[in-house]
Amino acid sequence: LALIVLSPIMLIIAILVKCTSKGPVFYIQERLGYKGKKIKVPKFRSMRADAEKNGAQWSSGDKDDRITGFGRFLRKTRLDELPQLICCLIGTMSLIGPRPERECFHVEFEKYIHGFGERLKVKPGITGLAQVTGGYDLKPQEKVLIDIEYIKKRSIWLDIKILFKTVG
Repeated sequence: LALIVLSPIMLIIAILVKCTSKGPVFYIQERLGYKGKKIKVPKFRSMRADAEKNGAQWSSGDKDDRITGFGRFLRKTRLDELPQLICCLIGTMSLIGPRPERECFHVEFEKYIHGFGERLKVKPGITGLAQVTGGYDLKPQEKVLIDIEYIKKRSIWLDIKILFKTVG
């Protein structure tokens, strides 16, 4: 239903991505999903097309010079995540849950963040408690604590609260 309702907005975003920077409209990353299974996660491209020519890099937030002008808006509003509704449709992601992480980062975080692998015990989500609590500013150590709290306290009411906070 969300894909149908949001499709006009997604079409406008796709056109604006294409018109404001060179490269494809979508960026597809491989991330780890439920039980560590690799999944494809599509996003509207918010960085230059060559942003990872030197390999995977952790974004430095708003100051990251790889982010395009329109990409800043997409990231701030989280509209770059809308194509992930397709993942919900095919069952690799949920609307709510811990955000999926790239394997290279997951492996590193597991080395020094106790419990980071716990996040793989549930389906990843487009949005989650960590996103509405701290967003991009959270350090991985903080994110994992919030994600584990979500996993322990999961309920339909908590999911509804997170959805409303996400839209807000």
